[in-house]
Amino acid sequence: MTRQKLLKDPGLDFKVLYDESLRPLVKNAPWILRVTDHRDRPSPVMMIKERKAGSQKKLKERGTIYGPSLKRTIPIIKSVLSYVTDGSGIPLDLGGFLEGGKIEFRGNIPLDDEAGYKLALIFKLQERIKELDRVELLARRVARFSREEGAYWFSRITDYGSAANRWARTGLKILLSGQPHDPQVSKMLDRLRLE
Repeated sequence: MTRQKLLKDPGLDFKVLYDESLRPLVKNAPWILRVTDHRDRPSPVMMIKERKAGSQKKLKERGTIYGPSLKRTIPIIKSVLSYVTDGSGIPLDLGGFLEGGKIEFRGNIPLDDEAGYKLALIFKLQERIKELDRVELLARRVARFSREEGAYWFSRITDYGSAANRWARTGLKILLSGQPHDPQVSKMLDRLRLE
């Protein structure tokens, strides 16, 4: 059964869609979004993993999100996933795996580079931000990046050594989500929600 037929069947179980259409793509995808459970964190936990260049099996964890931050950013994550295509440019329709009040899906979702860079930035940069308005603002602004912008900023927070990476993460957090307790954060967020 082709993916187009699978996607057009509204009564189709997502497990069938996953097994027939997405599972074969996981082993070669440059990025993987893993939706899982951890005993010491609220479920679900999302982890973004990057496939090491030239490796079929080696995946490097690039960020994690869960709890209130995940709940606040799930519409943005679904939006990023809605643009993921396979190698032929056919949309993978990944947002459906995150539908409903409670996300039931557990497994690996294949991503292209654009979605991988964006989600890696969101997941990594939101760490230790306590204000959910700032987390959402950061996510909305990263979601607007092009593939090239995502790749550039991701390289700035990962490729230059421990101290330089830490400084870049700190600076990018402020650039994208302002300072803690800044009243302008909610105003900017309100404008972005309307667009």
